[in-house]
Amino acid sequence: MKTKKPGKQRKMSLNAPMHKRQKKMRAVLEKDLREDFNKRSLGLKSGDEVKVMRGDFKDKESEVRDIDLKNLKVTLEDVKKEKVDGTEVRPKIDPSNLMIIDPDLSDKKREDIIKRSGGEVAEEFKEVKEEEEGEDTETKEHAEGFKCEICGDVFDSKRGLGVHKGKAHPDYMKS
Repeated sequence: MKTKKPGKQRKMSLNAPMHKRQKKMRAVLEKDLREDFNKRSLGLKSGDEVKVMRGDFKDKESEVRDIDLKNLKVTLEDVKKEKVDGTEVRPKIDPSNLMIIDPDLSDKKREDIIKRSGGEVAEEFKEVKEEEEGEDTETKEHAEGFKCEICGDVFDSKRGLGVHKGKAHPDYMKS
């Protein structure tokens, strides 16, 4: 049974492991998306388009730039605040004050999460995802391993490349 004492609740929250902190980084979905995805909220991810619902930046729409699991805060791309000395900083916002208006569905796991709840991903999201996947396969073909700059052999790890250079090109390693 969980405790009701506020001090113990705060202590558990501060000492929570990463997998439990990740569950706390959720934001409510826009009404149209709730109906489509059959979910009320979704875990935040970099690249999501969100709207600030409360605070100094209310009604601003921006993209999620960074997620801080240690402090359970989110940094947004276009939300900036000017300090007294004139420098601009990006304030950290609590995820409970955000609403997801355009989720980034380029991740296959995230699409599976939505399908598990009985929701459907719209075709417009899938088309964008397929275009991005096409670009990824081209880059994967070029970056399949580590290439020896002397003989052109390709290795699957950096260590394998180092061992190869030591054995096949000992003169190169001396210089």
